[in-house]
Amino acid sequence: MRTLLALSLLLPALALAGAQRQEPIDPVVLTTLSARIADRAVPFFNFRNPEDAHKWIYEMSGRLQARIPDRKDRMELLKTIQWEATRAGLDPQLVLGVIEVESAFRKYAVSSAGAKGYMQVMPFWTGVFKRPQDNLFSLRVSLRYGCVILRYYLDLEKGDLYRALGRYNGSLGQPGYPNLVLSAWHGRWKYDGATS
Repeated sequence: MRTLLALSLLLPALALAGAQRQEPIDPVVLTTLSARIADRAVPFFNFRNPEDAHKWIYEMSGRLQARIPDRKDRMELLKTIQWEATRAGLDPQLVLGVIEVESAFRKYAVSSAGAKGYMQVMPFWTGVFKRPQDNLFSLRVSLRYGCVILRYYLDLEKGDLYRALGRYNGSLGQPGYPNLVLSAWHGRWKYDGATS
């Protein structure tokens, strides 16, 4: 476990998207996924209690400040993460862990496999959703695609997060990537307060 933690601290300079491949998607599922991608609702903090929103944003902003010094950029990123994650039924801290491992919070990260943006989305997804104009470097587009795709893989794997993360990264069956994300999620991004 120490080795994984040490690796996760050294690897953020790299974009770690694997060679995810396009797989056939059931047409009914594809219709649902496409509708979620097309929904461009304006992000807002999705908390039951406004005080919880203030606590969460204060805590997460402090943790992210060294990586994203500009307060406005940091707030926009956090608001969008919280919005897109909760809409997809994901823990926002999990999404923070994915972003840390995938792109090290670099908006314009590109992996050796060609994945782009904060969540390292493979370009073939714009074709799958018939939205070739979508810019995967856009904050909202990257997070929307990433959260929808991760939710799809989680459903496909019947809730098995380990396998879903492997699919997301294109490394299904290999423990490295899922362990890095889980370590980041339960380590640096752990939060015991309310998130939605």
